[in-house]
Amino acid sequence: KSVKEKARLRLREFDVGDKFSRLPLAKASVLLPLLVREGRLHLLLTVRAMQLRRSPGEVCFPGGKREAIDKDEIDTALREAKEEVGLQPEMVEVICRLVPGIDKMNHLVTPVVGFIEDTFQATPNPDEVSDVFVVPLEYFIKPLNYKALPYKTSSGYSNWMHCFIYDDHERKMSFKIWGLTAHFAVFLALIIFGKRPTFEVNYDLDNLISSAENKFMNLYASVYKKKKSNL
Repeated sequence: KSVKEKARLRLREFDVGDKFSRLPLAKASVLLPLLVREGRLHLLLTVRAMQLRRSPGEVCFPGGKREAIDKDEIDTALREAKEEVGLQPEMVEVICRLVPGIDKMNHLVTPVVGFIEDTFQATPNPDEVSDVFVVPLEYFIKPLNYKALPYKTSSGYSNWMHCFIYDDHERKMSFKIWGLTAHFAVFLALIIFGKRPTFEVNYDLDNLISSAENKFMNLYASVYKKKKSNL
């Protein structure tokens, strides 16, 4: 089976559909664009423009907040990818939605995974995106430069986050990939490769989907409790 076909089959087993869509948090989505280059899976990422108010200059996936015109999380991810990097929705083969995350602003962020062609030429919208680059997906289980950073969520929940430094030798540039973006990239790589990474992850790798869902629901419960106590 081709690399793409194997990845498709693995990802479909992890599709959560709209299982978490009814949770009462503001919604956002990101697109995790996969492409095959020289027989290997790669992930397309963007760098946020420096003039943005939130997280300027940080690496992220194309994405953003849900708007009234979006009928679901997939719509949001595709619309945002078109606005940010000129990726037309019909150029994306959407495969699945994965277990969501919660960002610093307490948005429920749904990762939407899709395949794009290796020939895609990004046209970054300079108001939102300063750069676009690709990373071999395997880097997110076998990195050359990795550290775990401790942090506390807004609800006081102590945890740690993945932080990767990726050196793009062709372009002589380094990119720091961390936070929720790194969290989604690692989860995607764990699903597709089914291998133990070279660093610690707090999932039960034999029961990846149920442990990811439980971990998310614990985080959600802590955020929701804090939200209620603030009202």
